[in-house]
Amino acid sequence: MKRLLLLAVLALGACATRPEGPPVRTVAAVDLQRYLGTWYEIARFPNSFQDGRGRRCVATTATYALRLDGQVAVTNRCLDAANGNREQVATGTAYAVEGSDNAKLRVTFFWPFYGDYWVIGLDTAYRWAVVGAPGRDYLWILSRTPAMSAGDYAQAVGIAAAEGFEVSRLQPTPQPSR
Repeated sequence: MKRLLLLAVLALGACATRPEGPPVRTVAAVDLQRYLGTWYEIARFPNSFQDGRGRRCVATTATYALRLDGQVAVTNRCLDAANGNREQVATGTAYAVEGSDNAKLRVTFFWPFYGDYWVIGLDTAYRWAVVGAPGRDYLWILSRTPAMSAGDYAQAVGIAAAEGFEVSRLQPTPQPSR
């Protein structure tokens, strides 16, 4: 019995590993009023909720709106290319982590489960943003328009690389021409 308990403790300890490298840094502050509105996903790390269970999201957008309680309403939309471009919509809420000056958000689409949404790069004119998670397992490059200039995209990818993200994992998100 003691041996089984020891194996269980060791297995749990192995699951609690810390991300390699220094902690992910965020931007100094995010002006939520300027950040609100619709963002187009330009690229992302593949993930189970956009790329799993037979789903392949394209034409992905995220829309943020301030709620009366001070939290942020989140509406993610995409077309599922694996299902005849059927629209998929996920709604959730987010709140700013205290002391982060709105650069770190906690987002939920299914309470009580929350995920980290850290703004690690942000154009001074709020034209594009780089969003990741402290474990470096999620990464999105977002733009106010369905396409980014090559220079802006390179700058966004450079920020992610400087924060230790494996940018070779980025996959472009097709956006329809408008």
